[in-house]
Amino acid sequence: MEYLVTMTTRVPDGTSEEAVADVRAREAAHTRELAVQGHILRLWRPPLAPGEWRTLGLFAAADRGELEQVLASMPLRVWRCDEVTELAHHPNDPVMSAQRPPRPSAGQAGTEFFTTFIADIPDGTPAQAVNDARAGEARRTHELAGQGHLIRLWLLAAWPDGSHALGLWRSQDAAQVQAILDSLPMAPWLTEEITPLVPHPSDPAVSGSRPAEAQARR
Repeated sequence: MEYLVTMTTRVPDGTSEEAVADVRAREAAHTRELAVQGHILRLWRPPLAPGEWRTLGLFAAADRGELEQVLASMPLRVWRCDEVTELAHHPNDPVMSAQRPPRPSAGQAGTEFFTTFIADIPDGTPAQAVNDARAGEARRTHELAGQGHLIRLWLLAAWPDGSHALGLWRSQDAAQVQAILDSLPMAPWLTEEITPLVPHPSDPAVSGSRPAEAQARR
């Protein structure tokens, strides 16, 4: 299973710079080990306020118990709290689809963005209109994946009705992402939130890395 983990670190007052540097170095080394093991798939930094220390991580584990063991093994956990979002398969996810379109190569120019979607189909909408929109959505997301814009799609497991979803995208800027989202057939029924992502120095998805290659074969 895959999980999105928001990791927020607060270093206690009075902690020496040497101690912080030591923990960060051990964290980076252990992150590489977890990536090789297939537990850490991606890492990003979201927009941060002054003094914030926060990371978004895409993790893989058999279940929540194994995920907790992985998170607890990370050196920064002594100063960190983790918020876990369980992810579920999305039928239009380009990586898990049986007919996966070509994925853009690691390091391709552009910024990555998370988008959260909440679908609210008005009562009384004809079933045929909903079915047509969903079929069009599948075709359009396939096209966007082939163009290198759509990287991943997930459903949020906490919403079994499938109304909440998460997408990972690549584009030139937020305006282009918004234009892409507006082109989706389901757009009139979607509420969206866009989060720009900053590269993380320990992100496993680097050109030629074993973790990146393994993820591409998933």
